[in-house]
Amino acid sequence: MARTHLPLNALRAFECAARHLSFTLAAVELSVTQAAVSQQVRGLEARLGVALFRRLPRGLALTDEGLALLPVLVDAFGRIESVIQQFDNGHFFEVLSVGVVGTFAVGWLMPRLRLFRDSCPFIDLRLMTHNNVVDLAAEGLDFAIRFGDGNWPGLQAEALMDAPLSVLCAPAVAARVRRPQDLAHETLLRSYRAEDWPGWFAAAGLDCPAIRGPVFDSSRLMVEAAVQGAGVALAPSSMFERELQEGRLVRPLGISVATGSYWLTRLRSRPASPAMALFRDWLLAQAGAAALPAG
Repeated sequence: MARTHLPLNALRAFECAARHLSFTLAAVELSVTQAAVSQQVRGLEARLGVALFRRLPRGLALTDEGLALLPVLVDAFGRIESVIQQFDNGHFFEVLSVGVVGTFAVGWLMPRLRLFRDSCPFIDLRLMTHNNVVDLAAEGLDFAIRFGDGNWPGLQAEALMDAPLSVLCAPAVAARVRRPQDLAHETLLRSYRAEDWPGWFAAAGLDCPAIRGPVFDSSRLMVEAAVQGAGVALAPSSMFERELQEGRLVRPLGISVATGSYWLTRLRSRPASPAMALFRDWLLAQAGAAALPAG
């Protein structure tokens, strides 16, 4: 359907003058004369058949009609500017917003970001970390990577990788932890998931002792406390390979327990954009490659 002619110059002059409540300041922003701005606004008012400003002795005030028009134009011009800014050197950069649970972001995704950039250079990736509590719709996210069982109402979830929990601690603490029973004498650091330690002790064939260690809302913070000797953490060792390789962290016991996996989630109601499809395919390929045995 053909659009009626839109007086874009006049609308831009009005929007600018309305934000500043000044023809003079609007003229400076638009790099035109004050008379040109005033003429454009008068022409728009004549076309609409209404007054958009009340001319005061010292400045301008918006009429009710002007107040109704301004937010629509601010939003429209803002959207246009946002899209225009995504073009660079003859290419369109598509924005992709991804929320990532902090442990996965630091321990797995960040070391691979250069690979993604090389594979998809025209995707403007925006990463926001969270502590496994995230609202994709409210936060305007295309994806969220989170830990759990994959059952989140209204979301499509694809498994990325298993993440069994293992006992992790500093070398000095590990020297005292020879058997699962030795943990009863250590400070056991806790996540917000109260079932983690009881599940691990059940896998070890033991009753869970009373646990009174500090509680963390992030496995990353909890393990950092363990690295500094504050206690023993229970976390996915695959997310802390660097600390284990450097010897700052030790896995003293071979027992692990599966309580969940990492998942790529998105709103079922949200159609996948080209950038979303590329990121999803890249991420699943990387996760699959990481899961393959060496050799």
